[in-house]
Amino acid sequence: MPQIAQLAETYSSQIFWLLIFFGITFFFVGRGMVPKAMATVQDRNDKIAGDLAAAKAARDAADEEEETWRKRENENRANAQAIVAEAKAEAAATNERKLAEAQKRLDAQVNEAEARIAKAREAAMSEIEAVAVEATQDIVQRLAGINVPAAAAKSSVEKALQHG
Repeated sequence: MPQIAQLAETYSSQIFWLLIFFGITFFFVGRGMVPKAMATVQDRNDKIAGDLAAAKAARDAADEEEETWRKRENENRANAQAIVAEAKAEAAATNERKLAEAQKRLDAQVNEAEARIAKAREAAMSEIEAVAVEATQDIVQRLAGINVPAAAAKSSVEKALQHG
């Protein structure tokens, strides 16, 4: 094989050119491009870190604002409940006062009605008694043919009404 035979003759020149190529590549890529890429990566990492710090600060500010809002909202809710409780108490007091006034009026009307009923009962009893006295006189006159005086008939009717 002729390729293997000439390997010894070209070996040193191949190593020389290999070192030259890798040296140029090292300086071009390693010293030129890699630092620029690393600087870009570092800038990107710094920007991400800054954005994360800004986001954390914004989140902390939002949490603080939310806590402040919650406290204010709880205070407002407590104030509203106090106002509602006060309004309920006032309404209950007003209702009780109105009910008491209405009860007084109803009691007065009931007392008046009871007095009218008692008066009407007395008048009715007097009228019934008068009718009973006349009826008694008339019945005794027709059955026995005796005239009974009004006073005697009235006392008989009163006794009968008392004893039932």
